[in-house]
Amino acid sequence: TVGTETVPLRRASGRVLAAPVAARRDQPPFAASAMDGYAVPGAAPVGAAFAVIGEAGAGHAFAGRIGPGEAVRIFTGAPVPAGADRVVIQENIARDGDRITVTDQGEGLNIRAAGQDFRIGDSFPARRLRPADLALLAAMNLPELTVRRRPVVAILATGDELVLPGEDARPDQIVASNGFAIAAMVEAEGAEARLLPVARDNVPSLQSAFALTEGADLVITIGGASVGDHDLVGPVARELGMEAAFWKIAMRPGKPLMAGRMHGAAMLGLPGNPVSSIVCTHLFVLPMVRRLLGEAEPGPHHLRAVLGVDVGPTAPRTHYMRARLTRGPGLPRIAPCDNQDSALLRLLTEADALLVRPRGDGPRQAGEEVDFLPI
Repeated sequence: TVGTETVPLRRASGRVLAAPVAARRDQPPFAASAMDGYAVPGAAPVGAAFAVIGEAGAGHAFAGRIGPGEAVRIFTGAPVPAGADRVVIQENIARDGDRITVTDQGEGLNIRAAGQDFRIGDSFPARRLRPADLALLAAMNLPELTVRRRPVVAILATGDELVLPGEDARPDQIVASNGFAIAAMVEAEGAEARLLPVARDNVPSLQSAFALTEGADLVITIGGASVGDHDLVGPVARELGMEAAFWKIAMRPGKPLMAGRMHGAAMLGLPGNPVSSIVCTHLFVLPMVRRLLGEAEPGPHHLRAVLGVDVGPTAPRTHYMRARLTRGPGLPRIAPCDNQDSALLRLLTEADALLVRPRGDGPRQAGEEVDFLPI
């Protein structure tokens, strides 16, 4: 888990609170009127008459006390004057000068009790902060928060065939695309992405590129992790001190995944195929970022859907199939895309789920329940 830093409340959206915090004041800090009307003592039955002796507005309390037969004009959010038992809404009052008469008793007291929302010392849990959380923490009078530092994720694409968008590409080159998606995905999880220059398929270039990952909490390489003559990421990383954890995993797409630790940072070597690298980011990179931020259950978390079409058996690898969801009467319906080629990015942009087919699973028929991951 990464360390912490203190940030202004205004900059805390999406950050992960490092530890529970406590409210510094009650909310509301006083009994407050829930409606525009008149604060009165007692039951105030229909026909009861009162003399209006003052006014209370939000931020402007009535300083005196209400006695029998007296009322104070009051507005929503104003402190309820001492001696008042209820607020009769203005629609249920007939006023003549400084005299009012209750025409309809209505329902409820229309008073928000002091501390109704929370009290001093009430705790807010350590978690990723949403916009509504910021409103609550502001009301708790917490101008600054101690949050988890953003994990630094260094992203290194490798390959002689790659150029950056906008560069002049030879006929035998392609535009490096995977890193832009991965950077956006980890940033959406609260990390700081460091998108490095493309490394070429030679030892000096890879060594120079790995030097740029210094200080990162997680190092992601793209491509070069397979077994070809030019797949040098693993050998160079090991020469530089990488402690390998595993290489290759029984999944499709994404088989040549490499994992380890390098100079104190976690490291993942992703396949170069666009779909493979992005699927592996959903399954492995994002949960690692969440764990770095201290989340106890980083996922990925499967959801359930109903098959919309028949599907065949799977091979000895778990298959994460790009799929489309549609609404159903209960669970959503899911149907895999016809083409599952791991080089086709367009289909990935048209999919909104990964249908999870366990390895060795038999054929399934439309109507059966299955697991999926939203993407």
